[in-house]
Amino acid sequence: MSPTPHKSVSDGDSVDTGLAEDVDPVQLALNRARAAARQRGLRPGSPAASPGTAAARRAASRRAGDLRSGARPDARDPQPLGSGIDRLVTDRGWQAPVAVGGVIGRWPAVVGEEIAGHCTPESFADAVLTVRADSTAWATQVRLLLPQLIRRLTEEVGEGVVRTVVVLGPTAPSWRRGPRSSPGGVGPRDTYG
Repeated sequence: MSPTPHKSVSDGDSVDTGLAEDVDPVQLALNRARAAARQRGLRPGSPAASPGTAAARRAASRRAGDLRSGARPDARDPQPLGSGIDRLVTDRGWQAPVAVGGVIGRWPAVVGEEIAGHCTPESFADAVLTVRADSTAWATQVRLLLPQLIRRLTEEVGEGVVRTVVVLGPTAPSWRRGPRSSPGGVGPRDTYG
């Protein structure tokens, strides 16, 4: 039902009210408010949102396509510490050093208790793992087992991470200092001879 224009005369002046007597002015105001709300993108029945309220901000963000964290997990939710560390290791390119560090930390489980009791890893740099044995006999034994050791390390850390294993024997004592060294001497040849 559309309002029909009606003119009323008061004190001899003609004024156009735009309404007929059978149209309720409150209903007309409500219809105008609903039309204005539809133009702004609000749905009938949704809570009225004034520009500064949280409801208005939520409605504006939905219209703008701004996604908010909700019932389903997404990247903005708090993440487990492990996944954050994995992302850091990947972003920095630390996969190989971290993998070798894990092998060094689990050395007895990787090489076996007997070998781990006589041989310890010292360093890893440029795909070279340096291992020190506690005797020359064990150093020789580990050198003979290098193909199996490299295969086991490849299973643990991946292909090409550890390309070479250097096996060192025990360090020899220094004859330069001590109670039986001679001043200006050149080593054991001076004491025995």
